Amino acid sequence: MAKKILPVVQTAGLCKTFKDFWRRPKVEAVKDLSMEIYPGEVFGLLGPNGSGKSTTIKMLLGLLYPSRGRISVFGKAPTDVSVKSRIGFLPEETYLYPFLVAHETLDYYGRLFRLPTRIRKERTEKLLDMVGLRHEAKRRLGEYSKGMARRIGLAQALINDPEFLILDEPTAGLDPIGTRQIKDVIRELGKKGKTILLSSHVLADVEDVSDRVNILYGGQQRAAGDVSELLKNREVTQITVPTVTDETVQRIRELVDRLEQKNILEVSHPRTKLEDFFLKIVEEAQAARVKTYGAMLGGAVPEFLSTATSKQQLDVVDSLVAAAERRPEPIAPNEEIPAATTDQAVEEASKKLIDALTGKEASAETAQDTENPAAEEATSTKIDPLFEPKRPKPQTNVDRSVLDSLLDKAEDKDEN
Repeated sequence: MAKKILPVVQTAGLCKTFKDFWRRPKVEAVKDLSMEIYPGEVFGLLGPNGSGKSTTIKMLLGLLYPSRGRISVFGKAPTDVSVKSRIGFLPEETYLYPFLVAHETLDYYGRLFRLPTRIRKERTEKLLDMVGLRHEAKRRLGEYSKGMARRIGLAQALINDPEFLILDEPTAGLDPIGTRQIKDVIRELGKKGKTILLSSHVLADVEDVSDRVNILYGGQQRAAGDVSELLKNREVTQITVPTVTDETVQRIRELVDRLEQKNILEVSHPRTKLEDFFLKIVEEAQAARVKTYGAMLGGAVPEFLSTATSKQQLDVVDSLVAAAERRPEPIAPNEEIPAATTDQAVEEASKKLIDALTGKEASAETAQDTENPAAEEATSTKIDPLFEPKRPKPQTNVDRSVLDSLLDKAEDKDEN
């Protein structure tokens, strides 16, 4: 007698109702859900937003308690600690420490599962190779793109070699190449006996890798079964043969019309999936060693960015700067005295102003002129140019209060 295979996940009449503050039913997220997931099976859990997928996954992980019904994982309650070590989980949003690098991240999660150092190091290297991040293993996760974060998230979900793997939107943010790689990994894990629960809105990805699917709507199961059986169109028969001539096609039409009393609806060549065609083009380009930087090929560099033009511009700028440095800067009439002027120069300028206001300078110049007429020319050339345009004549009428205050300050400074 063959041994009965026990399901990895089994639910019966599973319900989850969220209540408000007054304990009144508010949202019935999952209603009477019954399903089974068997070992080595890739099981797709599908449905639009709000259909109960995330709530079901949280109940399988023991993060939420069901309102009614039964749920078991490996024959035990999801809250059993022994079950946790046998599960790997990739959430919809990758919540990882941004200040850690890839090696540190995988080593950290390996420590949570109490893996020995040798095993942690060995698995880390192999997982980084699998997800294509070995060359970026020294970068902090905070610098990763969303697609790269999804890759390292898948690696951390596999660090404990789980028997049951839950993947929530595993291809979100990935480019076509990364998407294909992740799907290949899922297929290979299924062949190795891993049980995988896949939840995704990209139905083409689920179709490519899933053995069975369960479609939810409004928290209820609407359809379930084998993918090939669910998608089979029994109203149309398709015959695929190598390329034949138009004459053969016409004879086939006549034969079908005579035997089945039906007309052939369409004769066409089968189409390749866009994903396969895209990957074929990329592989051919890589085989031809076409240089790329992750974007479309660019054209010629504009002339204004060429090296020769840039050098000419720099030479012109240098010449203008040198000419500006050689040119003396004029002093504006109302410009303040530079900060570099010493205190002694300020005192001399003040004394000259006081002498000019009191007429002492004029009398001193007159006396010098009578004693030494030749000194007139020398004296006139020693006048400070800062005060020459503003120097008043000795006969100018001056406010006595201002004059007295200036004289008092000058006398106090002389006495000190």
